[in-house]
Amino acid sequence: MHHTDRDIRLAAALLEAADTLTECFDTGQYLQRLSDHCVELLSARAAGVMLIDAGRAVSVAGSSHQECLALELLEAQHGGGPCRDSYGSGRPVPPVSIRAAHEDARWPDFTERALAHDIATTYAVPLRRHQTLLGALNVFVPPGNGAAEAGLPLAQVLADATAVGLHNQRAFAQYRSLAGQLQEALSSRVRIEQAKGMLAERWNTTADDAFGTLRRYARGRRMPLDLVARAVVERSVDETELRGESGGASGGPA
Repeated sequence: MHHTDRDIRLAAALLEAADTLTECFDTGQYLQRLSDHCVELLSARAAGVMLIDAGRAVSVAGSSHQECLALELLEAQHGGGPCRDSYGSGRPVPPVSIRAAHEDARWPDFTERALAHDIATTYAVPLRRHQTLLGALNVFVPPGNGAAEAGLPLAQVLADATAVGLHNQRAFAQYRSLAGQLQEALSSRVRIEQAKGMLAERWNTTADDAFGTLRRYARGRRMPLDLVARAVVERSVDETELRGESGGASGGPA
């Protein structure tokens, strides 16, 4: 089977879209790369992505080629445009003549700026994973490019791959955050148990009594119990003040 250069570039773009499981992930750069691939593969003048949450644009990114143009045309869609229409319906906005749309008063702010930059046609596809919509990808086509209709399915493939990449990256970040929280909770528990054991041995008392002392000291000074335990382990706490809390009832189990 013969593979064209365009096929290989598309495969590389899809692989890049999937490669999001990294600690140094940058959403802006990632979306710019998607836009760059669209410009290259679809013979567009520029392309951009708008991430939308609860109907509000939360992030925009434009292709590095004609970046200012892409960002301007995305920001001009505050009153309506192909990105918002695609996101609102969850379906692609097929290629639209900018001049015809302007004459019909469709997206007036957007089309006025697009005409000023000699954009002939535009289309947009949703960024979606199953039923979850994340935003939309917008492609801006110069005059003389008759391949806009054929480019729509390819743009949707790139947008779908990007939505999967974004979803996986968010899940990865959540799992890492949860793992960090669980590790910190375990480390805190270990420090508290270590501090209880150290005090019980030094003062010849029970672990429960030592824990009660730690807890009363922490409450009296409005300090996290883990911070007090760390100070005990590191021997940086004033033991005279700490022992002054040992006269009350025992603190009970940890």
